[in-house]
Amino acid sequence: MPIPLHAIWLAQDDPKKNTAVRASKDDLLKLHKDFRRLPRKGIILEPLCGKVLGPEDKELFKGNGAIVGLDCSWAHIESSVETVMKRTRLQARTLPLLLAANPVNWGKPSKLSTVEAIAAACVLMGEYEQAEMILSKFRWGNRFLELNAEPLEAYSSAKSSAELVAIQFEFFDIEVEDDGA
Repeated sequence: MPIPLHAIWLAQDDPKKNTAVRASKDDLLKLHKDFRRLPRKGIILEPLCGKVLGPEDKELFKGNGAIVGLDCSWAHIESSVETVMKRTRLQARTLPLLLAANPVNWGKPSKLSTVEAIAAACVLMGEYEQAEMILSKFRWGNRFLELNAEPLEAYSSAKSSAELVAIQFEFFDIEVEDDGA
């Protein structure tokens, strides 16, 4: 059974170009303006939390847990995350590094649109066909899966979140902050 998909819409971007708004019009996800109507079980894709969505999270989706995307402007990400996380009990997760295929942030690591983020989460949770479905309404949607095919396959086969995080270094040249540990 597919994972229930939702998005919190903070109305910070042009609704005509907004991927979550468009996906909701095609009944591919449920769009929320009211935090009280969010699902009570599942994860919220929050790019600043530091805890990567991984194999251990699959249990959350048994029994109708949802994937909730945070739809806000990248220019306001910090204040948006702070506001949203005060008002939900969903478990925050970030995604491993992937490249955006949307026209606004094409090729930028981790600057995904809401639909790209939700699709990536679906793939990581074993719902590849659901990811294809939500991306199918966007002319660049399939390109996201093509561009990230190898990392998504590797991330999906990881046995733990720690392994998944380590796999990123095979695909992306990223610097690691030394926290003294």
